[in-house]
Amino acid sequence: MQYLEGTIKQLRYYEQLGTTTLERMTDEQLFAYPAPGSNSLAMIVKHMSGNMLSRWTDFRITDGEKSWRDRDGEFADDLTTRAAVMEAWQQGWKCFFDAILPIKDDELEELVYIRNQGHTIVEAINRQLAHYAYHVGQMVYVGRFFMKEDWESLSIPVGQSKDYNNTKFSAEKGRGHFTDEFLGDKGNG
Repeated sequence: MQYLEGTIKQLRYYEQLGTTTLERMTDEQLFAYPAPGSNSLAMIVKHMSGNMLSRWTDFRITDGEKSWRDRDGEFADDLTTRAAVMEAWQQGWKCFFDAILPIKDDELEELVYIRNQGHTIVEAINRQLAHYAYHVGQMVYVGRFFMKEDWESLSIPVGQSKDYNNTKFSAEKGRGHFTDEFLGDKGNG
């Protein structure tokens, strides 16, 4: 499996974790703060979308920190409907995947810039992979916080690791990506 194929599957997995979390929340929970000084799910989405749009719009020819980006404004509490939250979420991911899906393996060492700092395309993707995983983890944590005992695990449920591992080890060894069982055909682009 090539770098891009595996990375795209990993990113689709994080997109799905975030989408599932957002879909499970009530409208009230999307805009609620789990603690003073924290961010609502809507704010996390707004920040991620703003980051994605800035980083990946014309990323090969313009700096990833666009002059039109208002990063501080991404933490303003002005997304007010579920539709607006989901639109921002989908718009950010679409921009991101539209930018990276056409990349060819022989282009991965090309230089792009984020705040005037040169990154190979691989480094830029890795930087964002870590950033998006960080925020999706926050989203899942906040979702679990709000749903409490009603939360359904997005991975291996507590107390089921042994059964899960027994199933995995009873199968033949083979090549694959761990997200395949979670994403199906959605992980390929």
